[in-house]
Amino acid sequence: MSFSGIQIQSIAFHGPEREGAVVRFQDGLNVIYGASDTGKSFIIEAIDFMFGAKGPLKDIPQSVGYEQILLVLRLSENDVVTVRRSMSGGAFEVYEGAYAYTLPEAEGRVLSETHSAKDQDNLSAFLLNKIGLNGKRIRKNAKDETQNLSFRNLARLCIVNEEEIIQKRSPLSDGNVVADTANTSVFRLLLTGVDDSALVSHKKKTPEEQKREAQLELLDLLIAEADRKIKDISGSKDDLTKQEERLNNAMEARSSLLAVTEAQYRKVSSNVRKFMQRREENRDRYTEVVTLLDRFRLLREHYNSDIERLMGIREAGSIIATIDTDVCPMCGAEARHHKNGATCDNDVARVTAAASSEIEKIERRAEELTETIGALTKEKTILEGALPRIDQNLKKQNAELQGVIAPDLRKLRTSYKKLADKGADVREALGVLETKSDLLDRKSRLESNNSSVTAPTESPIRTLTDTVISPFSELVQNTLQSWGFPGADHVHFDLQSKDLVISGKPRISFGKGLRAITQAAFSISLLDYCAKKDSAHPGFVILDSPLLSYKEPDGDDDDLSRTDLNGNFYRFLLQLQKNRQVIVVENTDPPSDVELGTRVEHFSGTLDQGRFGFFPS
Repeated sequence: MSFSGIQIQSIAFHGPEREGAVVRFQDGLNVIYGASDTGKSFIIEAIDFMFGAKGPLKDIPQSVGYEQILLVLRLSENDVVTVRRSMSGGAFEVYEGAYAYTLPEAEGRVLSETHSAKDQDNLSAFLLNKIGLNGKRIRKNAKDETQNLSFRNLARLCIVNEEEIIQKRSPLSDGNVVADTANTSVFRLLLTGVDDSALVSHKKKTPEEQKREAQLELLDLLIAEADRKIKDISGSKDDLTKQEERLNNAMEARSSLLAVTEAQYRKVSSNVRKFMQRREENRDRYTEVVTLLDRFRLLREHYNSDIERLMGIREAGSIIATIDTDVCPMCGAEARHHKNGATCDNDVARVTAAASSEIEKIERRAEELTETIGALTKEKTILEGALPRIDQNLKKQNAELQGVIAPDLRKLRTSYKKLADKGADVREALGVLETKSDLLDRKSRLESNNSSVTAPTESPIRTLTDTVISPFSELVQNTLQSWGFPGADHVHFDLQSKDLVISGKPRISFGKGLRAITQAAFSISLLDYCAKKDSAHPGFVILDSPLLSYKEPDGDDDDLSRTDLNGNFYRFLLQLQKNRQVIVVENTDPPSDVELGTRVEHFSGTLDQGRFGFFPS
C-alpha cells in the first residue's frame, strides 16, 4: 500500500458576537512564529485537544467569548472531514467537507471522546480506522497482558509541546513508568507494523491482583486529575524549582526595598505631622499675641488717661495751696461751717502728694507694659516670618510623600503581592507535580506486585531489537547530519534507556536546546521512516520550539546560533514528500535566506503590524 496519513488543513474557533479565529495549514512544512503571548502554543494545545486530549481547554483571556472549535482534516485524496468540539470538552461531531470560516448547519456524526473496542462510535476508533490501525493491541506489562491501541497512544509521538520537547527522558516516556511498556510497544508497532494481539497472558489474575488492579484504576483516575491540573502548569519540576528560587530571591530583594521605603514613608509622615503641629501652634500663638497687643495698647491708653487726670489734680492742688479762699477746696464748705478734722481736714498738700505717688506707680506700670508690647511685637514679627517657611517645608514634605514615596510604596507593595501570589501558584504547581509523582510511585509499586511472578524470557517479536531499530537509528543520524548537528558522526538507539545516543553521549545529557532539536529529529525521522516503509503513522508532526538553542541556550555547549542548523532544518523540511506534514511553532524568526512563502504565519503581537495573534485583536 502507499503511505497516506492525516493532514491538518485548518483549526478555527467560533463564538457568538466573535470574529472567527482561523489558521490554515498545507501539506509539508508549516511555520508559525512571532511574539510571546500571541496564541502560538495555544494552537498546539487546541489541536491536541481536538485529537482527544481531556478537557476543558486551558482558559486564556483572548479566548473569552469563543465556545467551539472546528478542525478540518484531510483523511485521503478525496476524503475531507470537519471535527467539531466544545471548548469545555466532551464528545465530537464529524461532518463531511471543510468548515473553517462558517459553522456547519446540519447535524454531524456524534463520536465519543473515550476509546472503546466494543463501541466504534468514538473519535479514536474513527481516526485509527483511517490510518489502518483500528483494532490493534499493544502489550502493557511484563505478563504479556495487552490493551487496545488508542489514538492517544500515537498523539504523544507526533504532538510535542514546549515542555515535552526539552524533558530529560526518552521520547518514548511520558513520565509515567507504568506506561513505558505500552509506549515502547506502540513505537515497535509503528516501526514494524506488527501489533501484540498474538500475545497470551501467561498467568490468570488472583483475587489479590484483581484488588490491586482496582487500586490501579483509582490511581489512574487520580493521576488523570493531576494531569488535568498539570495542563495549566508552565514548565517542568526543575523549571518550577528554579522559578521558585528566583521568586524567593526577588521577594527577598523586594522586601528589603519595601522596608527601606516604608521607613522613608514613616520618617516623612512624621515630619509632615511635626510641621503641621508647628504650623498650628504658630498660628495659635500668633492669634494670641495679636489679641494681647490689642489689649495692652488699650491698657496703655487707659494708663495715659489716668496719668493726665492725676497730673491735673496735682497741678490744681499746687494752685489752690497759694490762694486764700473762704470755701474749703476739699469739701466746699464755708469757713464758718467747716469743722476741721470732723468732716474734712482741708489737707491739699496730702492730696497733691498722693496724686504724684499714683502717677509714679502708673508710669512704672506703663513702662513695663511698653516693654511687654515691644517683646510681643518682636514675637509677632518672628511668627509672621516663620509661617511661610513652615508652609514651604510642609508643602515640600507633602510633595515628597504623595508624589514620590507613596506611589513607590504602592508599586512595591503591589509587586510584592504579585510575587507572593506567583510564589503560591508555583508552590501549588510543585505540590501537584509531587502528588502526581507520588501517585506514579504507588502505581509502579502496585504494578510491580502484579508482575512479581517471573515472566518468560521476552522474545524478539514483542521487544525492540537491534535488527528492528538499526534502520531507524541510521535515518535519525542522516537527519541530524543533514541539519548540520555538531558531532552527529554516529547515532544509535539504546535499547536499555530507549533513547538516542549521539557519538557516545546520551541525548538527555545535552542541554535543553540540543534536547529539543534531537527530539525534533526523532519525531520527524519516525514520520519519515513510516512513510518510506508504508507503515501506519498519523502522518503529521507538530513541534513547539524545536530551535530553542537559538533563543535560550543552557550555555555555550548548547548554543547553535553560530551554526546554520536552523537554515538547514527549514530547508530539509521544505523537501518533505507528499502526505507528510510538519507544523513548527517558534519564537525566533526563520532565517532570511530560506524562502517559506505561504508556508509561514507571523504573529506580530503589535496591533498595527500584520496579524496580531491567533485570536483577532
